[in-house]
Amino acid sequence: MKTVAVIDHIVHWLAAYAEQSTAQGFVVGISGGIDSAVTSTLAARTRLPVLCLEMPIHQPESHVSRARKHIDWLKSEHRNLSSKRTDLTSVFDSLVHLLPDSPDRQRGQLAQANTRARLRMTTLYHMAGLHGYLVAGTGNKVEDFGVGFFTKYGDGGVDISPIADLNKSEVYELGESLGIMQEIMQARPTDGLWGDDRSDEDQLGASYEELEWAMDQDCDNPVLNNAREEKVFRIFRALHQANRHKMKPIPVCTIPPELRQGSG
Repeated sequence: MKTVAVIDHIVHWLAAYAEQSTAQGFVVGISGGIDSAVTSTLAARTRLPVLCLEMPIHQPESHVSRARKHIDWLKSEHRNLSSKRTDLTSVFDSLVHLLPDSPDRQRGQLAQANTRARLRMTTLYHMAGLHGYLVAGTGNKVEDFGVGFFTKYGDGGVDISPIADLNKSEVYELGESLGIMQEIMQARPTDGLWGDDRSDEDQLGASYEELEWAMDQDCDNPVLNNAREEKVFRIFRALHQANRHKMKPIPVCTIPPELRQGSG
């Protein structure tokens, strides 16, 4: 990949889209992970105002520390950058206390994880509305179009997706070129929605490298050389099928013309 050229392309695309939409800048949620680090750095390179927003909810200290270090680094490199920390822990706890729980423990935990993501989305859009900014998404290609590893109307609720055509490995390539700190580059990817250190791989059952491989296979005639590849392909196909509803437009019930005519 022509990494420097890709970086310039995305930066110019972000700036052009902001100008076309008359937006004043960007807001990016900072998690302490590689995707948000790369996205915020690309946005900062547009020279438009960028607000980096921390939104911890029972977050492990390691995530918080990486996020703060990244923001401090960005501020030292770019004058157009500002930041805000909005701790949503008490808001989340109050909301969960008011809502019913599920008798199915796994469903209840997943519902709460998705609620965290949707609280963050609401906060991002509130801040974007105050400043006339665009919400820049941090999803990569494998998450957004491969396995659907995002929350609908949570981290999937954004205005623009600057890195959604990049595989995770390509995001790391950009991160290296952009100078993202090694602590973030070496951290295990995690969505940070569970209040612990479980990684994306723990949840998905396969690494991003493996899922990229599976995404490149012919779905009808995959080339599978061993038991691990067979398992990874089954994981990818199952996740892709289960989460297709996230990747498609909302279904609309169209009314046939003949039903619009007459009465009764």
